Order: sequence, then C-alpha cells, then structure tokens
Amino acid sequence: MSENPARSVTVERTRTGHFVATNTRGGTIDFGTGSDGEFTPVELLLAALGGCTAVDVDLATSRHAEPASFSVEVTGNKVDDALGNRLTDLAVTFTVTFPDGEGADRARTILPRAVKTSHDRLCTVSRTVEIGTPVTARVEDA
Repeated sequence: MSENPARSVTVERTRTGHFVATNTRGGTIDFGTGSDGEFTPVELLLAALGGCTAVDVDLATSRHAEPASFSVEVTGNKVDDALGNRLTDLAVTFTVTFPDGEGADRARTILPRAVKTSHDRLCTVSRTVEIGTPVTARVEDA
C-alpha cells in the first residue's frame, strides 16, 4: 500500500451562490448555482469522475499513439427520495479514435483494458463513489 497523504481544497464564497475552489498548488475553479454558465457542484462531480479515468486512460494509450479524438461523456440521473438528493445510474462513456499505424493499433487494443483498470482500481474518484466514504460536515468557530 502507498502512503496516504491528505488532499484538500478551500472553497470561498465570492457572492451569493458563487464560489471559488483553490487547491494547494494555487489552481482555482469558479462554480456555483449554474446561473452564470459556471459549473454546479454536481457537474464538478461528474467532471471529476470522467476526468480521473480520462487521465489514467490517456497516460496508458498516448504513450503508444496520440489520439485523433478523445472525448468522455459522464451522465447520471438526479433523484430526490427517502435517502435525499443524489445521483444514480452514473455512466462514463469514452469515444476515442487513433490514426492508422502500429502504435495506434496497440493503443486501440489496450483502450478497453485501460478504461477497466482505471474504473476497477486506479481512479480515486470513482473508487470513492462506488465504495462509499462517510462525509463529516461540521462548523468551527471563526
């Protein structure tokens, strides 16, 4: 097992319904209610699911050939039931093409395995969602 360093982001309110998340390296992303075209938190979760596996798959396949196209669609159904608001039926769908050539043939061959390996073992985001991890919400005195 590898060492488990903590991960963190800080979320700051910029105005009503609008926020900026900052990572420990100084990167930022704006999000909110979606009223100004920004991502909503649910869309960020979907992007994280697709992005995590996309990174794994890209690293595995692009060492053999640069893709001609690489797209990932992530979908889910929002429900509100006795368990509260949540997403069901999450799906991550890859559409990847490679040009002709030996390296591209190898990339095409390993693509399904790379997607499966990411989903089953490597992608921290989808593994966390599938396995489930308790979330603690608390208020600290300012």
